[in-house]
Amino acid sequence: MRGWHQEHEFPAGSVFHLREDDVNQEVYGLPEYISALQSAWLNESATMFRRKYYANGSHAGFILYLSDAQVSTADADALREALKGAKGPGNFRNLFLHAPGGKSDGLKLIPVSEVAAKDDFAAIKNVSKDDVLAAHRVPPGLLGIVPTNAGGFGNAPDALGVFIDNEIQPLMQRFRELNEWAGEELVRFLVPERKAA
Repeated sequence: MRGWHQEHEFPAGSVFHLREDDVNQEVYGLPEYISALQSAWLNESATMFRRKYYANGSHAGFILYLSDAQVSTADADALREALKGAKGPGNFRNLFLHAPGGKSDGLKLIPVSEVAAKDDFAAIKNVSKDDVLAAHRVPPGLLGIVPTNAGGFGNAPDALGVFIDNEIQPLMQRFRELNEWAGEELVRFLVPERKAA
């Protein structure tokens, strides 16, 4: 049995390669979706960052600046333990601090997570989604994507008809090259009939 690292020469005419042409090299070609890979990876990175961000409790992060002399060291330690317990699952717990006679600015809450993690998550997700959709040229209404505007995506049957005419049928025609290579009809497609508008 041959291993994956051992070279093998296929007999001439035994392999059919339906390549997608590339101007930079002429052996293998490049898939048409390759231009959208960076957007897909950015979408994944944004999702992974947000998952880790929430999983580690950093979204509850802040600096608690306590300068009021009315709060004893024991109270400050109790407050510190309560804050430690708020990290992880079950975040956004409420804390109560009683400081009679304290000044209004004796306790300050300074959020840091909003500044450090300003990643514009929704914008990244939307732009990268649009890039991937554009690369595959699939109408979003056919993928079950919920429209974000009041107008929606228009008439789904019309979008499907245009998609079949402009994308599916040319792809089917390319696959018919396999029939020519094999000398018989290996690939056969039935194109659904469209009703006239």
